[in-house]
Amino acid sequence: MQVLGPSMLPTLNITGDVVLVEHLSHRIGKLGSGDLVLVRSPLDPNRTLTKRIVAMEGDRVTLSLDPTRSFSSRSLVVPKGHVWIQGDNLYVSRDSRHFGPLPYGLIEGKVFMRVWPPNSFGLLG
Repeated sequence: MQVLGPSMLPTLNITGDVVLVEHLSHRIGKLGSGDLVLVRSPLDPNRTLTKRIVAMEGDRVTLSLDPTRSFSSRSLVVPKGHVWIQGDNLYVSRDSRHFGPLPYGLIEGKVFMRVWPPNSFGLLG
């Protein structure tokens, strides 16, 4: 799968990175904070997004739409059956800070390896 967009910089490049996605971990409960995942967008079901899980159900997260303004934040607990996802490039990512906790059912797989470009070949997450 090819990754496009700046939301996962510096982990993934804006264009050209090709990654492998496995489709078993999320079905058997083997995902955790820090994992990169491919998800169906809750805002546009025709789009997939690559994001990082930053919190699992029951975890408390601090929500701040503007990373430069800590005073404008609030916290919440991720509900059962959901995860909290964010892009690594917080300034441009549309993620759980915008659409809330993501239902497990929208997770399509775990991104585990970059295979292109060759100089960046290796495991991710």
